[in-house]
Formats: sequence, C-alpha cells, structure tokens
Amino acid sequence: MANKLLLIEDVEGLGRKGDIVGAKPGYARNFLLPQGLAIIADKQAIRLQVRLQQERQQRAAVDKTESEQLAARIQDQTLVAIVKIDHEGHMYGSVSSTDIVHLLQQHDAALVFERRNVLLPHPIKQVGTTTVKLRFKEGVIASFNLKVTPEDQEAAPATAEA
Repeated sequence: MANKLLLIEDVEGLGRKGDIVGAKPGYARNFLLPQGLAIIADKQAIRLQVRLQQERQQRAAVDKTESEQLAARIQDQTLVAIVKIDHEGHMYGSVSSTDIVHLLQQHDAALVFERRNVLLPHPIKQVGTTTVKLRFKEGVIASFNLKVTPEDQEAAPATAEA
C-alpha cells in the first residue's frame, strides 16, 4: 500500500483537504480509506489535488467569516455556572468543558458549540470568575468570563433582603 495519501476532507491532526500526507498503513487502511477521507496519491489524484485545494481556500474564507461572527457574539460575555458546595466551601465535582458547552447553548440556542471548541486545560474546581477561551474554525479565538457561584449564594441575598 502506498504511504502517500491525498486528503479528500479535513482530518484533525493529519492535514487539510487537498494535502498530500503520509500516514501509517493501518490508519490509512482501517480509517482514512474506508471513511472516504483520503485516496491513494497517484497521478490522477495529483490532478485532483489542485481542484481540492481551490475548494478548500473558498471554504476557508467562508468558515473564517462565520467564525469571526460567532466569536463577536460571545466575546466578553459573562456566563454564570451555579454549583453545589459543601459547608467548607469546596465544590462537589467541577465545571468541565461539557458543562461550558451546555451553558453556551443555553445562553444562545442559535450557537452550535462542541466540546473540542473549548480550550480548557483542566476542569474548574474553584468558585470565582475564570476567563475561558474558545477556538473556532480557521484558528479564530474568542474568550468570555465564566462566573462560578455557589448554589446557596443565589438564595442568600434574597433572604437577607426579606
């Protein structure tokens, strides 16, 4: 089997549509070729490469504008995550990237996010405000503030006023 492949679609961690890449034989044989993500790079595939690269450039321009619009909608927003804490002030569990995706979708149902869009090095395990970064297509980065508040604190101001 040939070691060089022409990518038909973008493959995370390997390359973009129209790139000629090298892949391990098992990965190519068991995943890339059966899924239709790549073809073996022969003379016909090399001719196809130019058309694929042009399509990728056109799609990249569209993706970049969409990503910039999406980033502008979420940039500098403040979202609130309400968590349970024990009597010593420690959180039960943590706020993970999956929780952040759910918060973002509750904030604006028109926005579609995936867990891989959230750049969170580790789950948030403390109450307070944290800046969370999001990465969209074509490398567009946006950030927003996530305020993690205890569940009891939401009820406490209302009872203090009464």
